[in-house]
Amino acid sequence: MAAEYVQVTDKTEKRFMALVKRLKAAYDISCGSDAFTQDERDHIHFYMAVRSIVFKLTKGDAPDIAQMNARVQQMIQSALQSDGVEELFKLGNDHTKEVDLFDDDYLAKLEKIKMPNTKIKLLQQLLKRAIDEYRKVNKSKAADFSIMFKTLVEKYNDRKEQDILVSNVLEDFTVEILNLYHALKKEKESFADLGINFEEKAFYDILKALAKKYDFEYPDEKLIPLSKKVKDVVDDKAKYIDWSHRNDIKAELKADLIILLSDHGYPPVDRDEVYKEIFEQAENFKKYQDAKNR
Repeated sequence: MAAEYVQVTDKTEKRFMALVKRLKAAYDISCGSDAFTQDERDHIHFYMAVRSIVFKLTKGDAPDIAQMNARVQQMIQSALQSDGVEELFKLGNDHTKEVDLFDDDYLAKLEKIKMPNTKIKLLQQLLKRAIDEYRKVNKSKAADFSIMFKTLVEKYNDRKEQDILVSNVLEDFTVEILNLYHALKKEKESFADLGINFEEKAFYDILKALAKKYDFEYPDEKLIPLSKKVKDVVDDKAKYIDWSHRNDIKAELKADLIILLSDHGYPPVDRDEVYKEIFEQAENFKKYQDAKNR
């Protein structure tokens, strides 16, 4: 409940986090002193525990929980489990099993959380992680979702004073975050409807976005096969391990893409930006695939 109270406004949260950070720094230096009473130590550990929970909700990694005494740790664990947010301490831990954000059972667990600000922060962190994962596959579309997510978070943080404790306002934010979740899920699966794979969809999105940016029409029936051919060209060059660091291969890739786009009448604008977007997507996907395969 203390962590929930701290998060009531962005200003309150930042003030609390800064003050307890200073408290912790001072305590680290003087904790060996006999001047502290047990009650004072309990209060210090309590504030550090609350800060740890809020930090975990907003940043993903808890600050030095080992410094809390065992009794306070046990109290926090029990409180979290009783409120249905036992998944909290698993976030940001590379040794835990990956959570499927779109699993109905997992979302049902989140629904059990009775503290609205805590629920919203937890959902924000999960959505951010889902967007970051999608960025490894589709850099262009993930950027769109990042903008929508940022706008939603700013709207939540900037809500009016009279709306801070209004339950239906917090419920509306929760619904908006969940709607963005499901929009992301639908987007991730949309490649199947187009008859292309997920990597081809990334190049399709780049070509479509550039057509919109430069205000020219290019029909989907031509864009879909073109995105497949773009992927083939990229795959041909990306078969070399060091392809993204070799100027000769990058020059070949650029030339092949320019010829391909020209043959297909795309686009009637500067092709350098098209090449730049395609190259960045190819490099982005290759980087994460190599990391995944290691």
